[in-house]
Amino acid sequence: MTTQQISIIKPDDWHLHLRDGQALQAVVADTCRQFARAIIMPNLQPPVTTVALAEQYRQRILQAMAHNGIAADSFEPLMTLYLTDNTPAAEIKAAAASGFIKAVKLYPAGATTNSDEGVTDLLKYCRQVLEALQAADMPLLVHGEVNDPNIDIFDREAVFIDRVMTPLRRDFPALKVVFEHITTADAADYVREAEGPVAATITPQHLLFNRNAIFNKGLQPHFYCLPVLKREKHRQALVRAATSGNPRFFLGTDSAPHAQNQKEKACGCAGCYSAHHALALYLQVFEQENSLQHFEAFASLNGPKFYGLPTNTETITLVRQDMQIPERLPYVEGQSLIPLAAKQTLNWSLQG
Repeated sequence: MTTQQISIIKPDDWHLHLRDGQALQAVVADTCRQFARAIIMPNLQPPVTTVALAEQYRQRILQAMAHNGIAADSFEPLMTLYLTDNTPAAEIKAAAASGFIKAVKLYPAGATTNSDEGVTDLLKYCRQVLEALQAADMPLLVHGEVNDPNIDIFDREAVFIDRVMTPLRRDFPALKVVFEHITTADAADYVREAEGPVAATITPQHLLFNRNAIFNKGLQPHFYCLPVLKREKHRQALVRAATSGNPRFFLGTDSAPHAQNQKEKACGCAGCYSAHHALALYLQVFEQENSLQHFEAFASLNGPKFYGLPTNTETITLVRQDMQIPERLPYVEGQSLIPLAAKQTLNWSLQG
């Protein structure tokens, strides 16, 4: 008998871009409708590098929620700090004491959107920070790509494992590390087999699509993200990891809004906007793999356990009802936001 609905503990999104200002007001409700908490990325301009800046950003998120009629106690933004070569260890200790900052984000300098002020050499410049993170049991979230023009863009994740992850784990074996938005079989295997506290987030776009989507009937900029979509064999490896029930893998959308004109211009922005229909996208994958029994763990249980946070108590229900993804969503300054897989039809809808 075909499952007609599924109720799970309300999930969290462990990797989310909310932007700021009018853009924040335009997108925050999509996340709050489906998730109880989210790890908020700090790559604003200027980046969120201090506890004070994180608190100011948190207040702007709460104000955007209020603007959308969302109760402050219905969604919790979990803040992060943007790591630089010059981040002092004292800032990490202050972050751990804040109660609202839950992690620190490593962007290799120049690797993705607003990462120019990121780290140039992690183990050369950030050892005291890493020691402080390890002592505080606070996770380091890594954008796992080397930014080396001599390395093919499709190989940068695998090279990151050799150049950064392996020596990092050797020198800081008790440090919690989340390998974010993994895209390759190499990364899935690494996370599955690594010793110590290592986990990974996986996005809906990397579970559902391979790199052919970017070039189907012409250049398709709304499938362009960083890390870029990979070969089909890598997509299949991610699907196996996500649907396996392994507690090291959990939900992180990496939902990243960009206005349509910024995606479709000559040098378009990287990022896919999935927050509008994220849970239905993920559930589609789990149903295709006959793994609905593992969906709640991936979406709602594994992340809190790794972060050392309580599991949510509220539940959420998805029903078997076709949903066509909108062609576009309203955004800022008269621009549209094109959601991931626009105009495609999903088998599931959020109840209510």
